[in-house]
Amino acid sequence: MGEPGDRERQGRDKDGLSSLADAYRKAAPYTAASTSLVIAVGGFTWLGHKADEWLGMSGPWLTLVGALLGMTGGFIGFFRTVLGNARKK
Repeated sequence: MGEPGDRERQGRDKDGLSSLADAYRKAAPYTAASTSLVIAVGGFTWLGHKADEWLGMSGPWLTLVGALLGMTGGFIGFFRTVLGNARKK
């Protein structure tokens, strides 16, 4: 087994990563931020829905409150991550 041939060397940059691996590395914080946004909105909406069921509410008021709390918290975390990464560059 010797060194990689020209074919393997072509797709790598100076750090030894292929362009696809480099793209994944750069996209990872944004993917994590968007995933946490979705989980925050979904989780708080679900908690509000369960609270509505548990209290026997006639309308979906706690579901709406949960969704608003999830959106607020999720967007704050999302923009902190995105803007924090933009400042580092």
